Amino acid sequence: MVRVICPPQGWLELNLAELWAYRELLYFFVWRDIKVRYKQTLVGAGWAVLQPLLAMLVFTLFFGMLAKIPSDGLPYPVFYFCALLPWMYFANALTTATNTIVDHQRVITKVFFPRILLPVSSVLAGLLDLAIGFLLLLGMLVAYGIRPTWAIVLLPALVLLAMATALGVGLWLSALNALYRDVRYIVPFLVQVWMFASPVVYPASLVPAEWRWLYGLNPMAGVIEGFRWAITGSGSAPGTDLLASSLAVLVILVSGLFYFQRMESTIADVV
Repeated sequence: MVRVICPPQGWLELNLAELWAYRELLYFFVWRDIKVRYKQTLVGAGWAVLQPLLAMLVFTLFFGMLAKIPSDGLPYPVFYFCALLPWMYFANALTTATNTIVDHQRVITKVFFPRILLPVSSVLAGLLDLAIGFLLLLGMLVAYGIRPTWAIVLLPALVLLAMATALGVGLWLSALNALYRDVRYIVPFLVQVWMFASPVVYPASLVPAEWRWLYGLNPMAGVIEGFRWAITGSGSAPGTDLLASSLAVLVILVSGLFYFQRMESTIADVV
C-alpha cells in the first residue's frame, strides 16, 4: 500500500482527524519542551515562580512606590502579579512558538508530521509555569486578606483567550521566521512594546472611556484586565474591551492558520 502525502489544497483545510492521530507526538513535544526548558539549571522549575516574582518586586518598587501609578485599590504586589502571570505566559509562549520551526528544521526536512504541532506544543508547554505561578498568587491573596470572587470561574476562558492569542501570532511569526531570520530579532522588541501597550504596569481605567473599545483590540488588554477583575474583584467587569479582544483574537488566529497552512507545503524547502 502506497500513501501519497499532498499539501493542503483548500483555503483553510485544517484536518482535525490528522491532528488527533498525532496526539501522542504532540504530547511528546510538550513534555520535551518542559524538560528542555529547565535542563541543567540550579533552580529548575523554580524559575516559574522566580521570574514573575522578581518582576513583581521591580514593578512594585519603581512603578508603584516611586512613580505612584494607581493600582485600583489593590496592594501593588497583587496588582502587578495578577498581570504578570498571563503576560509572562503569553510572552514566553510567543517567543518559543516563533522559533520552533527553525529549531526543528532537521526533523521537518526528514519526517512528515503536521507542522502545526510545533507551535501548538510551545503554547501548551507554558501552561505548567502558569499553573505554578497561580498557586503562588493564591498564597499572596491569603497573605493580603483578599478573597477571590465568583468571577474566578471565568479564568479558564481568559486563559484560552491568551492561548489563542499566542498561537495566532505564533503561527504568523513562526512561518515568517522560516523565511526571514530577522524575525527572531524583532520578537523581543515586539514583546517589550506590546507589554507597555497592555495594562501590566498601569490599570486599564487610565484609558479614556471613548478609547476603550480601540484599546481592547489589543487581545492581551482584555486578558490582563480580566485576570485582575476575576481574581480580586477590583475594577469593572470587562465589557466592550473584552469583546473587542475576542474578535481581534479570532481574526489573528484564523488568518494565522491560513498563512501557516499556505507556508506548510514549502516550509521544508526554505527552513
